[in-house]
Amino acid sequence: MENIITERLIIRRFLKTDWQDLYEYLSDPEVVYFEPYEVYTQEQAMEEAIRRIDHTSFFAVCLKDSQKLIGNLYFNRGDFDTWELGYVFNRTFQKQGYAMESATALINHAFSCLGARRIIARCSTKNVSSWRLLERLRLRREGMFLQNVYFKTKPNGEPDWFDSYSYAILKEEWIKNNSY
Repeated sequence: MENIITERLIIRRFLKTDWQDLYEYLSDPEVVYFEPYEVYTQEQAMEEAIRRIDHTSFFAVCLKDSQKLIGNLYFNRGDFDTWELGYVFNRTFQKQGYAMESATALINHAFSCLGARRIIARCSTKNVSSWRLLERLRLRREGMFLQNVYFKTKPNGEPDWFDSYSYAILKEEWIKNNSY
């Protein structure tokens, strides 16, 4: 995939040298709280940056002016031309519209170039910032699942269950909602 350029961002494949910026946000307990992994060590961030070089589902989101990696998008193709969207951003760069800008560009790319028919996303009901972003992107909330997933355990070893929302948008809905 060629880079996707927006007003403020470059969305590209990962590079080995991204590990320090990746570590900066994947080592933050608040950032990874809703993710299926624990905080990363520096060594794990180095290994993850290398792993993501050839992983077609991860996209680095970088500031256009400084090239700094500020987050990543996850975009994985499933059955029936359905793609799943996810995102993780450095807390320093949250609430500035970068997730919205990068996700919008990637969704546009998916519908116009990748043959996507439907895009889905899931998030914890407690992750208010995430589901609000999905609603700003005009994805439709399709359901709520009670205690359907856990990524972490409580101190006593029991699962820390999450309720989650499921969102989706069809190509024709995206085109209708984003025609100017």
